[in-house]
Amino acid sequence: MAPPLCVVDTSAWIEWLTGSAVGEKLRQHFPDKSRCIVPTLVQLELSKWLVRERGEVLADQVIAYTQKCVVVSLDTGIALLAADLHREHKLATADAVVYATARREGAELLTCDAHFEGLRNVAFFAKAA
Repeated sequence: MAPPLCVVDTSAWIEWLTGSAVGEKLRQHFPDKSRCIVPTLVQLELSKWLVRERGEVLADQVIAYTQKCVVVSLDTGIALLAADLHREHKLATADAVVYATARREGAELLTCDAHFEGLRNVAFFAKAA
């Protein structure tokens, strides 16, 4: 049986990339590129963070890596599901889009953001306080 598809939220990417204690725990859960779904919104958030915190060279390298994964663009179906999830779970727009992408793709969501904790098909890794 193949490992499940997985959407990696921006928070999980950042923890993994910085090598934090949580990032080390995430390392064993990070999916292979063929099973890793990357919403284009996550590419946007990652690029913004990486350019600001680590520079354009690393940003380019990480985005190039994500392009070898399964990239899913925001479309009308995801947008409408995100609107429903926003209302149902009080998620911010970007978070609703990421969660809607995972739901539509039948994937688990790997995240460190507490507002996803307890939602269906979410693997939540709490950041150290």
